[in-house]
Amino acid sequence: MSPFTGSAPRTPDWQHLRYEVDDGVATVTLARPDKLNALTFGAYADLRDLLAELSRDKSVRALILGGEGRGFCSGGDVDEIIGATLAMDTAQLLDFNRMTGQVVRAIRECPFPVIAAVHGVAAGAGAVLALAADFRVADPSARFSFLFTRVGLSGGDMGAAYLLPRVVGLGHATRLLMLGDPVRAPEAERIGLISELTDEGKAAEAARTLARRLADGPALAYAQTKALLTSELDMPLAAAVELDAATQALLMNGEDYKEFHAAFTEKRPPKWQGR
Repeated sequence: MSPFTGSAPRTPDWQHLRYEVDDGVATVTLARPDKLNALTFGAYADLRDLLAELSRDKSVRALILGGEGRGFCSGGDVDEIIGATLAMDTAQLLDFNRMTGQVVRAIRECPFPVIAAVHGVAAGAGAVLALAADFRVADPSARFSFLFTRVGLSGGDMGAAYLLPRVVGLGHATRLLMLGDPVRAPEAERIGLISELTDEGKAAEAARTLARRLADGPALAYAQTKALLTSELDMPLAAAVELDAATQALLMNGEDYKEFHAAFTEKRPPKWQGR
């Protein structure tokens, strides 16, 4: 995303989530523990807008998305969203559903890795937020449920029918999106839905460790790798190879590539600049 912002100021306060940043590592916490961090209209919009701001800001090099209390996220709030949507017309419903999809796009398109730290329930939209992340670090209490058909809607919500087959394969994705049955941590790890399974209660700590490693690494190389992973999902091989070649040619002109060679020659760790 372009770093040019025009007249738009930075948002001084995020009202629907908790946001902190420490030396390049941002932590976004869904903080409605009494509602299992159920999402509201405001929470969706804040996530979308925060990710856009951070993408332009370029000071964040890794982001952790987590939930406060007993679980990660139970999905859309039944009263505040599902109840409200029953009174909306088609145009309003389209605006809402586009917004939820924009959150997923923002996670996939931001130029820094996103780590979902999952414990307890990750259901409905919460499961898709975790799915959209680059890494899903979870403890044994984690359970994923793509519940959309359970409420009479398509399982292909928020890009789930696009992303999930690419993570776990079409067969598993069909089962999970059609039936909406919970997938507990051992099975989620077996089918590739979990990137790292931790000990009980250690998901947040492991996510911080991974985020620190990523933030201390070659940020531009990570950003371009993420961009290629997303862009090449639907490309033929010839186009993907050409895009890889162009990307590598650009990075070979970068400071980090020169720094690696200097560090190797001088027998010291590289000092990555993200340039």
